[in-house]
Amino acid sequence: MKIIDAHLHYYMENDHFKQIAKEAGHENTPEHLAQTCEELEIVSAVIMGNAELDQFHIYPDNLRYCVGLNLRYMEQKDPAFCVQMVEKHLRESQCVGIKLYPGYTPLYVSDDVYTPFYELATRYDKPVAIHTGDTAVSHALVKYSHPLTVDDVAVAHPDVTFVICHIGNPWIVDAIEVAMKNDNVAIDLSGLLEGTFDITDFVEEHRDWLNYIRMWLKYLNRWDRILYGTDWPLVNMQNYIDVVKYIVPEQHWNAVFYENAKRIYGIDL
Repeated sequence: MKIIDAHLHYYMENDHFKQIAKEAGHENTPEHLAQTCEELEIVSAVIMGNAELDQFHIYPDNLRYCVGLNLRYMEQKDPAFCVQMVEKHLRESQCVGIKLYPGYTPLYVSDDVYTPFYELATRYDKPVAIHTGDTAVSHALVKYSHPLTVDDVAVAHPDVTFVICHIGNPWIVDAIEVAMKNDNVAIDLSGLLEGTFDITDFVEEHRDWLNYIRMWLKYLNRWDRILYGTDWPLVNMQNYIDVVKYIVPEQHWNAVFYENAKRIYGIDL
């Protein structure tokens, strides 16, 4: 089965990411990632915002990226320059969208600072991926990353596809409601787990939580708008594939693991 990982990170010279990769049974190197992708039939992946706007993004040919909007960087630059740089990225064949970081950034996604970037997403027909739910650091403010906030921009910008990353965890039902209400909202399943584990023991221990996610995905019943993603190197890739196969009914595996990301992110394979 061919797979597109719709949400990973590519910080190869970072000690923190090297450690969390090790804890997930991986090595945070381009060679190991390429080998793992080949073994698991992961034919492409979407990197979430690694570099600053004025830096080149150089990745292996099979990978794509969403350009990230770092508020601290943007505050030091002229707004017109930031818009110009994002447009430059969107013209690149490997750039398939824009990534926002509410929670880590103390702004709601409906803030006016983002309006020019939504307009660019409309013009270039690129999706906007939005971090939602819990954050990896305690000083972030989760009121900004609640998935209900995505409803505001989905209504205001109906021609943009918005991706609710991490299914809004732990506000899963709220993420489902936003996607049910708005046809221009998709959900990725990344970042729900970390490390490596025995899949049988994990399912047994966390069956109620996994069944809760599966219940709400079935309630939504829009398998054309659910994307597989891992948040690499946070979690063991084989483990994550197995868990998502448990959550998603088998008849929808091809859509969730491959076709939806291919279509939403415009990945030409």
